[in-house]
Amino acid sequence: MTQYIKYLLLLLVIAGNKAHAQQTNVYTLQQCLATAINNNLNVKQAGTTLMTDSINLKQSRENLLPSISGSAARYLNQGRGVNPITNTYISQSFTNDNYGINAGVTLFNGLALQNNIKAASLAFQSGKMDFQSAKDQVTLNVITNYLSILDAQESLAQAKSALAVSKETLDRLEILEKQGNNKLASDIYDARGVFANNQVAVVSQQNALNSAIVSIFQIMSVRYNPATQFQPLNADELVGQNNADPEQIYQTALQQLPAVKSAMLKRQSAEKNVNVYKGYLYPTLSLGGGLATNYSSASQTSYSDQFRNNYSTSESLSLSIPIFANHTRKNNLALAKISLLNASYVEENVKVQLKQNIEQAYYNMQSAYNRYQALKTAVDAYGESFRISKIRFEAGVLTSVDFIISKNNLDAANLGLISARYDYFIYSKVLDYYEGKLSF
Repeated sequence: MTQYIKYLLLLLVIAGNKAHAQQTNVYTLQQCLATAINNNLNVKQAGTTLMTDSINLKQSRENLLPSISGSAARYLNQGRGVNPITNTYISQSFTNDNYGINAGVTLFNGLALQNNIKAASLAFQSGKMDFQSAKDQVTLNVITNYLSILDAQESLAQAKSALAVSKETLDRLEILEKQGNNKLASDIYDARGVFANNQVAVVSQQNALNSAIVSIFQIMSVRYNPATQFQPLNADELVGQNNADPEQIYQTALQQLPAVKSAMLKRQSAEKNVNVYKGYLYPTLSLGGGLATNYSSASQTSYSDQFRNNYSTSESLSLSIPIFANHTRKNNLALAKISLLNASYVEENVKVQLKQNIEQAYYNMQSAYNRYQALKTAVDAYGESFRISKIRFEAGVLTSVDFIISKNNLDAANLGLISARYDYFIYSKVLDYYEGKLSF
């Protein structure tokens, strides 16, 4: 009895492991999205750039703080020298120690420091938009590739269904051929040709499915596993928009799309950088101060007494006026203006490309929707035509050529319907992305 229980438990464990292995071979769209965003190198690079921008912003703020430095030095004097205590010449070896601490702060430099903070802050905000944009782009790529997989799966199922019908027809004709009941000698050869073509179609659709699966594994940066399955989506999850106005979508995207916000923030940051380099053309007003003490072995006083009694302090208010420095400041300002001009061009180009992409996606979606509606009617019509043709063919009153034409029309309409439906889904999701409504 004990052995039986152990055997039963072992079987349950093995069954559980198999079930778990099967479950791990099934990807949902959410799992694909999470994996791709976590592994994508563009997202990671955008994340490191954001961290750099954060440090730059922190440093720009800390540049307003005073700078403090300390110093310590020991000097060995041999031969004739000045006694630092009495300021008289002596001829002996002695050591001299100097200690000091100095601080300085910039009071004014044409607001360069303040404008640098604003520029760094805008760059940091732009980095956050770039990081979000990288994640959004991966999300869009995963969703469109996932829908391509579902499209390929349905197309493969349709091709297999067509293959099964052609096999059934071929089997029937081969039986009639053996019985000598085929009306035309070419019927059996026509059926064999259709069956072979349908086999080729299955292979082609399988290759298309494999290619789509490889593509999504590449996006996820995961090693390809041919045994992986992808969970279908509910019809409600695939519903997109078809009455949206492209101009309205464009205006919404201008306000919400991270890529547009990033380009705008980069341009604003470049504007502040111009002000930074303008500030460097102004005089710099600085406040400084210091504290120092020293020790000399030439004195008879103890080290601690000298350290305490030799303190001295200093304060300074300095004005540095830039007169000529090989035109460095002037050229840096010119370069900053060129960078601003380039950032403006980039921002404008992002907007132009956005408008073009939205218009293209919108009209592609409308085209796919119209094709889908037309093909639904075609599938219904060709389906009824094929049903009648099959009856007539089996009754011997329809030629194999006409039967094949009827079957090919139905197969083509079914494949076109599948393709149009998923094209519509894909382009509607692209438009959802531009409106900031992309979700699953």
